[in-house]
This record gives sequence, structure tokens and C-alpha cells, in this order.
Amino acid sequence: MLKPTRRCEGPLSRRRFLQIGGLALGGLGTGIVPWKLHADGGAASETSVILIWLPGGPSHLETYDLKPDAPAEYRGEFRPIRTRVSGLDVCEHLPRHAQVADRFALIRSIAHTFSDHGGGHKRFLTGRDPLSPVGFVNDHPMVGSMVARLRPQRPGRIAHYIAGTDAGREGIDVFSFGSAYLGPTTHPFMVAGDPAAPNFEVRNLRPNGPIEAQLPHRLELLQRLDTVAHRQAADRGGEPMDVYRRQALGLLSSDATRRAFDLSQEPLRLREKYGMHRYGQRCLLARRLVEHGATFVTMVLENPSPPGGSFPADVTYNWDSHAVNCHIFTDCKYRFPYYDRAIAALVEDLYDRGLDRQTLLIVTGEFGRTPRLTYSDGRPGRDHWPQAMSVLVAGGGIRTGQVIGATNSRGEYPSERPLTPNDLWATMFRHLGIDYAHTSFLDHSGRPMPVLPYGNPIDELF
Repeated sequence: MLKPTRRCEGPLSRRRFLQIGGLALGGLGTGIVPWKLHADGGAASETSVILIWLPGGPSHLETYDLKPDAPAEYRGEFRPIRTRVSGLDVCEHLPRHAQVADRFALIRSIAHTFSDHGGGHKRFLTGRDPLSPVGFVNDHPMVGSMVARLRPQRPGRIAHYIAGTDAGREGIDVFSFGSAYLGPTTHPFMVAGDPAAPNFEVRNLRPNGPIEAQLPHRLELLQRLDTVAHRQAADRGGEPMDVYRRQALGLLSSDATRRAFDLSQEPLRLREKYGMHRYGQRCLLARRLVEHGATFVTMVLENPSPPGGSFPADVTYNWDSHAVNCHIFTDCKYRFPYYDRAIAALVEDLYDRGLDRQTLLIVTGEFGRTPRLTYSDGRPGRDHWPQAMSVLVAGGGIRTGQVIGATNSRGEYPSERPLTPNDLWATMFRHLGIDYAHTSFLDHSGRPMPVLPYGNPIDELF
């Protein structure tokens, strides 16, 4: 048995972010313009995406791709259960998934080659092999930033690109959410904290009356002071920073924005259906935000504990289920009820509210886990494994109630319909009406960089 001795730090720690976060400012004044842009108009402009991000890497063998006939050192403790769809089985600890399986699809054959958290985040979220297999600072923009550039925020609407995280995890480079050569105007509007907590509020969204009244005048003064800098940015082909400031001002002064983030507007029964914990309330918030006009919403699900709760023994912070971090089966038994309730409620809510064609839901982490169990002091776990993973998709007008692809008998590699993260993003861009095959951006050196270097929409979904 393998016996790891070093605890895996997982996605970028808050301390490490503070040490290197300033590097992201290097692109602040870099001018970027689309090289060739073709995006469908009309109905496509109303489409949206919810990305539920599971950092650390959930185990496909404990969630959506169980192998009950594999040897014991591979299959683990859990067993699959039948769902409403014949042939689409899920873990026995995801019973609510089973009830809505006709409304989602599982992709079991996405894989890549980057096994470090940093490399895995960058590879999955940008659609490109990173220059370094470690670290979380992007060489290329995260797909959310691409969407933000290609689908600009419309006047009078809430922020079009929003991300929700635990408090202290909102740094742009914690999860490789950086925009690289697209610049800070394509960063997400970050919402940190536990939306299930009674005192939760979106910071910087509630200026008092006197400050709010002064904001336009302060912006005008800044514009006068920065005229030269703005002209220089424009000469380099970039966006003046007043674009960024006007977006921020619009958020601060918008009643629509404040209403969109107000979960108290939801019936208590529905909030409880999602679960009165950060997983559930973040998923509900995501639905509210796309309903109010957001285009790309990322919600990060790490700590599963409810307000005031603490971790039991053998449970870890996120989905990084090494034996040195946790007892994988104890961790899953604690985490899965929160996750099961939240995801199933979100899937059902999207369809019940008629958002199933407008909004595409994607649920994934950066990779799967090793098919063979590892141990530390007799405690079981699984290590990083990008060679196989499972992804849940729903909404977006896709064909649901199906499984796409398969892994071999031990969950090691795709055995049917091998796919990459790029195929998933090509599917997403198609849903958004973005012609990714004929759209590029200029990088820092002025070279045209295509949205995706390769990848095709997953035909079975359409």
C-alpha cells in the first residue's frame, strides 16, 4: 500500500495568494482587442452558464462512475443505485440525484494530463496546456473571462460575470480564474462569504446615501486626472480604465443588482429545498443571478459545513480526498448530503422555472481521483487522477437522461468516446452563440490567440 507522508495543500492557500497575488497586476494596462469576432445575436444573447466548481477534484469512483465489479482496492465502500433513467446509476449517497436524473446528463470520459492542482485548474479552465504544471496564475484567460469579453455587460443589467467563494478565497488566482491578456475588466465580480449565514451581505454593494451621491462626481474627477493614461492605453489597443470604473459604479448604484443578490426574496420552503448551508444557498444564488441577467456565474463549493458548523474528524476542507487529508468514505458521507441536495435542487429549479433552455449548468472539478485506493496510517484515500473524471451537465436545451462515454472496468481511462475539457467548452460556447472557431484575441505580444486551440461540441448533447 502506498503511504503518502506529505499533506496535499490543494488549491492555492490564502497566504500563498497574498504572496504572489500582486503578479496579476502586471496585465492591468495591457491593451487587448478581439482580432476576429463573430457571435450570434438574437436569442443567443439571452443565454447563460452556471459553472459549479469543485476544487480539489471530486472522485468519479464515489460520485458518478462507480465500479461495483472491480477489485476491492478499486471499488471502495459505496455502491451505485438506480435512477429514473435506465443505465444511468449514481452513488447510493446521492439519492436526490437519482430522482432528477432525467434532467441531467453525465459525461464519464473527459480527461487531460495535468495532475497538480495548479496545472489541473489552468488546463481545465483555460482550454490550454499551461506553461508550468504548477501554480495558479494563468497564461491564458479562464473561459469566464472570454465570455465576459465576447458578451459585454448590457446597460442596466447586473454584472454579467460573477463568482462566489468562501471568505478569504476570493483572490483571482486562488482557482486560476485570472484573465491573462484579456485584462482586469474581464475579471468576475467576486462574492465572498457564506450566503446561508444570517449576516451575509455582498461587500461594497451598499454605499450609504452621501457616498452614493458623490460617486459620479468622483468618477468625473478621476477621468480628468487619468486622461493621459487612458489615451496611452487606447493607443495600445486596450480599454481605458474608465470602462472598469463605470461598470463598478453601475453595480454600486443599481437597485436591480442589490435585489438579485437578496436571497430573502426567495420563499423559505425553496431555500430549505436547496439546503440552508453554503452549498445550497450558493446554488440558489446562481439561479437568481442568471435569472436577473448574469451571463456567466461560477460558484465554488469547498467547505460543506453549515453556519456555525465545524468539520468532524477525518473530513477535509474541499474535494482533495488524499488519505493524508481525510478518510475518503467518512468525508463523502459528510459532504454528499449537502452536495446532493444543492445540485438536485438547482437542476430541478432550472427546469421548473423554464430556464432549462436559457441556462447551461456544468458541475465539475479539475480532475478525478486515482482508481486504486491509497492509505495513510490505515486511512483510505485517493490521489490526483486527470486521466479520468465525470462531469454533470444540465439545461442549455441539451438532451438529458443519458450517459456519454465510459471508462474501463477499473475507472482508469476512457474506454468509449474520449473527450477533453475543450470539447466541454466548445459545447458551452455553442450554447452561448459564440463562434469560438473564428474568434481570437491578441495576447501581450500582439499575436492572435484563438478562443480554443481545438475542441468540438459534444454532439450527443444536441
